[in-house]
Amino acid sequence: MPWCEPCEKSWTPTSLNADGTCPHCGEAVDGTEHISQPPHRAPWHFKLMVVTITVYLAYRLFQLVLWIF
Repeated sequence: MPWCEPCEKSWTPTSLNADGTCPHCGEAVDGTEHISQPPHRAPWHFKLMVVTITVYLAYRLFQLVLWIF
């Protein structure tokens, strides 16, 4: 667990600042050398929704082209 000496408090890795410092006092926190933040990714259901909307709009555009000609 990351430990802040000046605050005398342990922090969870997700509660630290992005640079690995204490959110309360801003000092470097011991025990964060091995902690890396995972990259933020879009959830699978958002990606599915984007694909579904894209297919739907392409189909509606195709219908519009057929209706005009």
